Amino acid sequence: MKTKSLLGILVLALTLGGCASTPPAKQVSTASKGGGYYLDDGPEANPPKNLDAVPDAVPRKEPLHPFANRTYVALGTTYTPQTTRQSYSAEGLASWYGRRFQGKKTSSGESYDMYAMTAAHPTLPIPSYARVTSLDTGKSVVVRINDRGPFHSKRIIDLSYTAAYKLGYLGRGSARVRVESIDPDTYDTQGKALQDGIYLQVGAFSRADNAQQLLDRLKRQLDIDANQTRVVLDGGLHRVQLGPYVSDDAAQSDRARVRERLDLNAVLVRRD
Repeated sequence: MKTKSLLGILVLALTLGGCASTPPAKQVSTASKGGGYYLDDGPEANPPKNLDAVPDAVPRKEPLHPFANRTYVALGTTYTPQTTRQSYSAEGLASWYGRRFQGKKTSSGESYDMYAMTAAHPTLPIPSYARVTSLDTGKSVVVRINDRGPFHSKRIIDLSYTAAYKLGYLGRGSARVRVESIDPDTYDTQGKALQDGIYLQVGAFSRADNAQQLLDRLKRQLDIDANQTRVVLDGGLHRVQLGPYVSDDAAQSDRARVRERLDLNAVLVRRD
């Protein structure tokens, strides 16, 4: 996880005996709130009270890290990370890591923040994005991959403290999940797949919060299904879109409603 060089990653991985960011074996301890977690790696004494409000990671195009995607060896196993954006889907166990690694360097060279929506994965590109879905509850989160690990045969991803909290498995230490890679070109900022078809673009903003405000206004004033609204990050702009629509006529009908109720001129766009 120390990443001034690939050698630093491998030395630390071997030292931990687990993943680049997780202790070698799951030691169960008891916190004041109960539940099990890795020894000395539980929550801080006073974790933030608003973890439910922490937003998912927002998929966006980023250049791959020049060193964190090289082939490496950990615990006698050779790992070859993806160096192109490829489709990935796998099911297995997810673990999490917390205060023991807070502020330490991840494989990307960034400081680990247990309250951010990040994760460690053995081979997904750094940086990249993935949707992680609990197979027990159906809850899902979108995380940014910025670290390596876990190096256990049954574990496929290591989530940040907050991501694990939002999936509801902090106390258990692990959970059965599905991990699916996200291509920023084909997903909106909430990790929802973009379908081909006809859309209405109602606005475009450089700031994500301005786009979200308009999106909330559209949902409120037009009474539109949330699944029909999205923010697409493209060309540095957060584009507020409605759709997809089954026909031009259906799109034009909502375009008239947008003009009438919000005094905004939406533009028809096609994705194919």
